[in-house]
Amino acid sequence: MNSKIENLTKRLSAAQIIVFYYLVAVVVSTILLLLPITQKQNAELSFIDGVFISISAVTVTGLSTADVSQLLSVPGTFIFTIILQFGGIGIVAFGTILWLSGKKIGLKARILMTTEQNSPTYSGIVRFIRMIFFFFVMIELLGAVVFGTYFLKYFPTWQEAYLQGFFASVSATTNAGFDITGKSLIPFADDYFVLTLNIVLFIIGALGFPVLMEVSQWLRHKGKTPFRFSLFTKITTATFFILIVIGAILVYLFEYSHFYSDKTWHQSFVHSLFYSTSSRTGGMAISDVNQFSVPTLLLLSIFMFIGASPSSAGGGIRTTTFAVMLLAIYNYAKGNRTIKIFKREIDDEDIIKSFIVFTTGMILCSVAVVILACIESSFSLMEILFEVSSAFGTVGLSLGITPELSTAGKVVIMTLMFIGKIGMFTFLFSMGGKPVKHAYHYPKERIIIG
Repeated sequence: MNSKIENLTKRLSAAQIIVFYYLVAVVVSTILLLLPITQKQNAELSFIDGVFISISAVTVTGLSTADVSQLLSVPGTFIFTIILQFGGIGIVAFGTILWLSGKKIGLKARILMTTEQNSPTYSGIVRFIRMIFFFFVMIELLGAVVFGTYFLKYFPTWQEAYLQGFFASVSATTNAGFDITGKSLIPFADDYFVLTLNIVLFIIGALGFPVLMEVSQWLRHKGKTPFRFSLFTKITTATFFILIVIGAILVYLFEYSHFYSDKTWHQSFVHSLFYSTSSRTGGMAISDVNQFSVPTLLLLSIFMFIGASPSSAGGGIRTTTFAVMLLAIYNYAKGNRTIKIFKREIDDEDIIKSFIVFTTGMILCSVAVVILACIESSFSLMEILFEVSSAFGTVGLSLGITPELSTAGKVVIMTLMFIGKIGMFTFLFSMGGKPVKHAYHYPKERIIIG
């Protein structure tokens, strides 16, 4: 069996192997979810719903066709958090660290981890993944202790409080969007401590692993030797927090005389900040999202489409794609043919990649919206657009239509969640096989554009 898998992986490209591993993870997760030990007594879960929730867990999306709080037993809750952990850090990266711990990791595994994490180099990839693994585990354990202790005032027993705290910490850090309260974070809508802690964990999971590692290195070098952040970290961090601020301001303005009309200014501010962060990939809700106005729903859909940063727990087109694309348009309009920022110049290939990712994402989501509009006629276009954006961005926010989707509709959403997690280039390269170097080129000729 192992030799067959080894022979298969030799014929596949790195992108195709990653897709294969994610599919295997979905199969294993589905089997685990359908086991009696995972489910509560008298819980019912169909095969298609089991596959849907498994894909949602592996891609850390959070969309669900069944109430997870009514489905999972206590052992099932721990099994589910392990699935979320794999999805949050990356199937290949997490699996390699676990199965090859203490052993020498070969070039093939390094190539796979590099491809999965969108790293430009193989150098230090194993050390990088190990640091991310232990960093995430420590953050989740710390979050579990803080949440669990704080939840003692909300739940009747300490066992339930710490179980809820543990799951909340893992779900927030991996940006999974799942909950076992049955009501997302709505019971804590006015608890600023819980909301703030969730926002912090959302950001840790969505900001990007390379950024977190550079910040860690900066803290260690602070006051000792000069340290220079990479261009990637500068662009990612700036874009990430600018989008959060802009999102919070716009949500506040859109809902000031609507949903927030009966709320105090600080409630409105905290709720706006929460949704601006959660819509990037966190996927948790503190109110009925259906009560938002259309402009807010459209804004959240755009934010979900953009998603989190590269090499993070989130999906979407990613923040750097959005930033580079806007910078390219701005500079081209000014007559510049290069992008200079932070005293550096962005490579032309990265500019082309940003437009490829954006365009491919738009095509995929547009096709999905059209298909769902045809087969799910009982839902409005806004509901469909919101669901599609949430699935592609692996966010998990929903207007409540997920459980009512037809089997064909569930397949569409599952496909979007899967592609949103593995990334556009892994998806594109998985269809094309191994790259081929051409021995010759034809003469180039200009054509009219625009």
